[in-house]
Order: sequence, then structure tokens, then C-alpha cells
Amino acid sequence: MTRPLDRLRAAAAEREATGLRRALRPRTPDHDGMLDLASNDYLGLSRDERLVEAAVRATREWGTGSTGSRLVTGTTRLHAELENRLAAFAGAERALVFSSGYLANLGAVATLARGGLVVSDSGNHASIVDACRLSRARVAVTPHRDVEAVAKVLAERREEHAIVVTDAVFSVDGDLAPLLRLHETAVRHGALLVVDEAHALGVIGESGRGAVHEAGLAGDCHVVRTITLSKSLGSQGGAVLGAAEVTETLIDTGRSFIFDTGLAPGSVGAALAALDVIESTPGLPGQARARARDLAAMAREAGLETTDPAAAVVPVVLGPPQRALAAANLCAERGIRVGCFRPPSVPPGRSCLRLTARANLRCDDLAAVRGALTAVAELKVDT
Repeated sequence: MTRPLDRLRAAAAEREATGLRRALRPRTPDHDGMLDLASNDYLGLSRDERLVEAAVRATREWGTGSTGSRLVTGTTRLHAELENRLAAFAGAERALVFSSGYLANLGAVATLARGGLVVSDSGNHASIVDACRLSRARVAVTPHRDVEAVAKVLAERREEHAIVVTDAVFSVDGDLAPLLRLHETAVRHGALLVVDEAHALGVIGESGRGAVHEAGLAGDCHVVRTITLSKSLGSQGGAVLGAAEVTETLIDTGRSFIFDTGLAPGSVGAALAALDVIESTPGLPGQARARARDLAAMAREAGLETTDPAAAVVPVVLGPPQRALAAANLCAERGIRVGCFRPPSVPPGRSCLRLTARANLRCDDLAAVRGALTAVAELKVDT
């Protein structure tokens, strides 16, 4: 018999040899003086004084924690206010706040799909993948953005009920789901459409109300949205948006809602302030998208593979994980922090840098990125 830790050490050594070892790197408040192109702070609000002050006020009034699950003591009047504001902002009938976007996806997908069928895009976020596994439903994974494949699975299903689940903006490739066609297909086959708007809310649409709203589907009872408060809203937490029947079902039976401690009041206060900022500064979403287009154009100028960004995510595909890791280190040496995505986050052969645009990037920031991407294009790595 092998010793359990020996097995773990051997697996870690194998990951090290193939460029798949990961490490935690604690940063300073100013990102160690580096230009941040790795976080999801798309509108640059996480350190905005209006959000900070709102978080402080909420903490002073309500305390540092929510003190319990939402159904016991973890729902304050502040939580109810945030749910009302989120629903109004996104054009939904109801909103239900969770302590993270991950748990919002677990709750929505696993609860709504239970005993039925889930049709899931192959590019969906890991939280959706985990939710599919927990749902105990039959799961059909369809090729990326392939509506015909979704229709075929739904047409041939034996289950009484089904959901179709997709990212709105895919978290690595940065492309947009074909929401109108998916919605038509889901409705035609009697299925709900569940859309993860984590990378769309605050960025897609002139007012930042997300991809579902931009597609004209915000009030449709067949559409359920999940969102995070930790990206464009600069806070922490998540929510499910949809019809009253959906949120009531989650309150009654959603395990990741019922058994989790409620979101801390400080995060609730910050998210409310973020909504105020976005509504009073309508140009922010467009600025984030413009900066993303700038980053993609510079990558293409350097001869690197990228995509036309739908929101604020810009992938730079480099192939082997060793090359992506070396490129991320090179950017760090030049004072730029970037995301480095390797398997299992991406398919083999598709390791990449993930650049995330922010509305408040300056011209000198972009000049530094241009030089770094040129150096990445010239990088030679043994794999």
C-alpha cells in the first residue's frame, strides 16, 4: 500500500514537470506597484471611496458578519434592499442574494435541474460544471455555442423538465453566448434558460445591465440569471435573478442558500454603492469595453492569437502551459500582472494569458502593455 502523502507528492511533482503547479502569491494593497490586468475589477470600483465608505457604514451599523444563514438571522433590511435594487437594475422580477457567485450557480442549476436534464455549454465556468454534477440530473455537454446541438438534445430528451445553462460572456475566451437563439430553442422545447452573467453585468450594454437585458430578454419568465457582486460591482457575493417562482423555490429547497451563512453587511453596502455609481456614471461600461478592444488590437499587432472581446476579457493564446507561465513571468518582470490559464482551466494546447480590461486604464498603462506583448511574441520556451 502506498502512503497517502507519497501519492500526493508524486502528483505534485508531475504537475511541476508539466507546468501545471500553482501557488498563492499574496499581494499588497497596490498590487505590489504593478499594473493590474489580472483581476475582475472591470469598472475599477473595488477601491472607489464611495464603495469603501458604504462598506464601513454598513459594518458599523450591522457588524462584521451576518451572524447566521439567510433563513435564521442572516437576512437584514440591507439584504432586502440590495435584492430589490438588483432586480430593478437588471429588469428582473426578483433577486435572491447568496454569499458568492459560485454558490448562486450551485443553487440555481442544481435546484432547477434536479430530476431532469441539464444541457450545458462545453465552455461553461467550473461552478456550472460542479452544479451539474450536484444536480443528479442527466447532463448533456454540447459543443461551444452550438445551438443546433442544444436543440437536438432537447428534442430527444425523455425527462419531463430541462434547463439550458450557459455563460453570457465566457470567462476565458471572452466571447458572447448566442442568447436569442438559445432562448428561442429553450422556449420551443419547454426548457428554462439559465445564464451566468458574471462577466457581463456592469460591462455589456450602454448602461451595464448585462447581456440578457441587452438582448431584450430581461423580463422573460423563461430566463434565470446568476450574477456575481465581485467583478464589476467591486464587492463580494452573488445573486439569482428571475421569476418569483424561481427565487421562492431556491429559498425553500436550494441547499447552497439554506445552509450557508448570509453575505456580510459590508459587502452588501459596497454592492449598493456600486449600483449607485454605475447608474450615475453611464459611460463606465463603454470605457471598459473600449479598453478591452485596445488590448486585443495590441495583441494582434504583436502577432499573437486573440479574439474580438465582447466584454472585458481578452485571451492571448500561447499553446503549451510552460510558454504561458513563462509569458506571465515576463509580464511580471515588466511590472504587469496578468492571468495565466492552464489545464484544467482550458483545454490542452490552449494555455493562455488572460488580460482583463478596466474602465480606468490610462494611456501610459496601454503603452506598457504594448511593450510586454511584443516581448511575449518573441519569447522562446522549451516545452
